[in-house]
Amino acid sequence: MTDNLDAVVLAGGAATRMGGADKPGLTVGARTLLEHVVGAVRDHAPHARVTVVGPPRERPRARYVREDPPGAGPVPALRAGLPAVRAPRVALLAADLPYLAAHHLGALCDALASGDEGALGAVFVDTGGREQWLTGVWDTRALRAALADYAGRSLYGLLGPLDPVRVPLTGAPEGFDVDTPEELERARAARTPGHPGPS
Repeated sequence: MTDNLDAVVLAGGAATRMGGADKPGLTVGARTLLEHVVGAVRDHAPHARVTVVGPPRERPRARYVREDPPGAGPVPALRAGLPAVRAPRVALLAADLPYLAAHHLGALCDALASGDEGALGAVFVDTGGREQWLTGVWDTRALRAALADYAGRSLYGLLGPLDPVRVPLTGAPEGFDVDTPEELERARAARTPGHPGPS
């Protein structure tokens, strides 16, 4: 059920490849990158509790918290955001996913539900087979336990041992996230009326 999902969105990075810009606040179409991500979560799970780890903003509506110290990295950010989660599953997402849609979250949830008994997560993998650790859905209890026992700073080190179901990211552009000005311009072009865009 979609109501069994909350989300933690990491939006506090330095965006060095974007020249230090406020990447979650950059616009693609009529919405910011962060609004696209939160909108996809709410399209999939209308009652989801969405926690954004990053500077507070007027939009989108969400719970905002900060890691300590700000900009400390994804693992401290997850530590800051996870306590707000109440649902049995949690989507862990980056704030720079302009193509993310409800059906992507549905695919991850379906993969987790239909995986081997005891599967603890599902994560997208790109065409090169690399896990996209900030596009996944996890068993909340398992994620809390893993985080409590983890002293490192790497998402791979934290999430890899949970052995998630790997879900191919099909029908998506080469850069599903936005890390560079060129990728931002491609995402904006894909949102231009009349442009077919990615599926």
